[in-house]
Amino acid sequence: MTQQSTGAVLIQHVNKTYSRAGEAPLPVLEYISLDIKPGEFIGIVGSSGCGKSTLLRLLAGLEPSFEGNIKIDGQPIQGTSLERGIVFQDHRLFPWLTVRDNIRIALQNSKLSRSEQDKTIDEHLELVGLTAFQNAYPSQLSGGMSQRVAIARSLVNRPNILLLDEPFGALDALTRSNLQQELQRIWHTEKITMIIVTHDVEEAVFLGNRVVVMQPNPGKIKRIVSVDLPHPRQRDSVRLTAIKHDILRDFSQFSLDQLNELSLTRQRFEEFQFSW
Repeated sequence: MTQQSTGAVLIQHVNKTYSRAGEAPLPVLEYISLDIKPGEFIGIVGSSGCGKSTLLRLLAGLEPSFEGNIKIDGQPIQGTSLERGIVFQDHRLFPWLTVRDNIRIALQNSKLSRSEQDKTIDEHLELVGLTAFQNAYPSQLSGGMSQRVAIARSLVNRPNILLLDEPFGALDALTRSNLQQELQRIWHTEKITMIIVTHDVEEAVFLGNRVVVMQPNPGKIKRIVSVDLPHPRQRDSVRLTAIKHDILRDFSQFSLDQLNELSLTRQRFEEFQFSW
């Protein structure tokens, strides 16, 4: 894949806290620094509460208040931008619009003429393999097809960066696997920077050039793992499996802490007497 010149992300010493009424502020991210090259595919993994989705919202411009610096192609982030597309776990399609019109709605602020919009929509329907379903409504689509529409809608403005927040988390294993393959193909075709937040370590390793491993309370970057393997990748690759298991070991101590807390909770629970 040839490298592009746009889509560089620089995150420097970012801290994020949330205010709470009558309580001390809640630190969510602490001292996050990350340099992403144009055209890179970055996976961000971590347990619940590590702030990975908050970090993605900062990159999207949906969270304006934070400490530190975030720059896209050398320019500080100032709100949302058509140069950054985002896909959520919920496809967020409008049920009263067809597939084609759900994609078109992302172009309402573009300077394209109607005919230029039609051409762009056609290209992206083909990109996600949904040309035959362009006149269908969301209720007539499977979950995987709906997410492909969401991906097409997020790409239709030709962004330099695509942000993905657990895009396949609600799907069954087979559909998720197929869409991971599709996303890998789209990334290779579009040659844009992609950043995916996921709980699925295998997904992050399968897709990413690098995997950012985060730890919680507050969210910090524990380490960054390079996945120096060519695309397209094979899931049964010995090297891919070794990298996955190496990253999973980062969460073993956290899992042990969770089990210890569960044991303490069970002990406290057994102190109570119930009538059933």
